[in-house]
Amino acid sequence: MIEIRIHGRGGQGAVIASQILAEAAFREAMHVQAFPSFGSERRGAPVAAFLRLDHSPITVRSKVYEPDGILILDQTLLQLGVNSILTGLKPGGWILINTPRAPEEFEEFAQFEICTVDAASISRRHGLGSSTAPIVNTVMAGALTGFKGLAGFDHLAEAIRHAVPVKAEENVAAAVEGAREIRSAKACERRSDHVNA
Repeated sequence: MIEIRIHGRGGQGAVIASQILAEAAFREAMHVQAFPSFGSERRGAPVAAFLRLDHSPITVRSKVYEPDGILILDQTLLQLGVNSILTGLKPGGWILINTPRAPEEFEEFAQFEICTVDAASISRRHGLGSSTAPIVNTVMAGALTGFKGLAGFDHLAEAIRHAVPVKAEENVAAAVEGAREIRSAKACERRSDHVNA
């Protein structure tokens, strides 16, 4: 089973990102779970979403406490405390961060596999959200798909069109660009080579 925790801020689309990734994997005949964790938070407040994928039925019904990987939609969340974001991340796990910074700059995460993508800039180029508050969820879903190959891009595109009917093609194009612009080790680059426009 693959377990993923998604950290973002209200309005960035963390919950929709988990649903898009779950639907794309479901279209690949996988068993999936996607659900959020938030209370009375408002736009801009930290939120988390959880995703599980498996080829067998999933019987776990709790939050993801020991993820295989973490998706960070807003790099400013790291200022709230690295430990709170990375809590439970498995040894050798991976982190995908929305940031213009290079992966090598995150020396504090050296024990993990790090990928970065400037999802905010990609979202702005495709007119997703506003210039001051870009919506990065589909870019990050595309980047994760390119990074880990959790589903085919045709299924990801179908899931995006289903979950995000407004500016659907712009969101699909942004997801593809996100997969192509991942920065990290050669493992990341190889997985994103097969992305089609």
